[in-house]
Amino acid sequence: MRAIWKGSLSFGLVNVPVKLYSATEDHDLPLHQVHDADGGRIRYQRRCEVCGKAVDYEHIDRAYDDGEETVVLTRDDLDALPVERSHEIDVVEFVPSEQIDQIRLDRSYFLAPDSSSIKAYALLRRTLEDAERTAIVHLALRQRTRLAALRVHGDVLLLQTLLWDDEVREAAFPALDEHPRISQKEREMSRQLIESFASDFSPERFTDEYQEQLRKLVDAKLEQGESIDTDATFGAADDEGGEVLDLMEALKRSVESRRSSAKQKPAQTRKPAASQTSPATTATAKKPAAKKAPAKAKSARKRAS
Repeated sequence: MRAIWKGSLSFGLVNVPVKLYSATEDHDLPLHQVHDADGGRIRYQRRCEVCGKAVDYEHIDRAYDDGEETVVLTRDDLDALPVERSHEIDVVEFVPSEQIDQIRLDRSYFLAPDSSSIKAYALLRRTLEDAERTAIVHLALRQRTRLAALRVHGDVLLLQTLLWDDEVREAAFPALDEHPRISQKEREMSRQLIESFASDFSPERFTDEYQEQLRKLVDAKLEQGESIDTDATFGAADDEGGEVLDLMEALKRSVESRRSSAKQKPAQTRKPAASQTSPATTATAKKPAAKKAPAKAKSARKRAS
């Protein structure tokens, strides 16, 4: 991995040299645009509206237009901003982890030590573990001031940028003003349905089905060309509409379906019941009864003597 940012983590009077690495990566199949008539690659050019010439990225500046006047901001102007020159991650406060709403989480980064001595790094990591809290930090990254949450992820510190308060929209939908009546029976059936799906989250069990099918389509086209039969490759699409059910009926059928599927799994390894005894077992059980007759006759001869 290549570090995308270098600086120091300020923890009170302690400075920890760190490097920032992207914690996630994209595995989507790379696609580009082509002309449908001849398959020619579509290219984009940055063209000036005044002179009409194509402009390289190194000759492009930023500008702000308020409708009446345009202000041009050069790279030197942007680099001169005090926040942009800062290479420090300032710990602002430690908060209970449950107070951070998941909707505010943006991008994730690994924070690795950038020094031969990692004592200060290990100290901060241990402090976060002992406090069972998340550090709220402040930093400048990619020409933006960022607010982020810093927490422990295994043996490394994980920094997750947060959305600013005005970046999270309010959920104002007219439908939420309605208050439909939900019966106790519906709540009970819904709870049973949730319990039938209950499990521990294992992310390795899930894959990107769209990317898998896209790769399958590309491989099939490479092998068969444009004559590919998509129905034979993926199966015919089911265009029939589903049956319209009311909420209670849908809950009942869903719970029954989950129960039947759960019963079918152990049915293959189920042992035979006691009433379903095999013929060999029955014959073995009758043999001891035949041996008891001589014992009665012997006791009768004793009484006679």
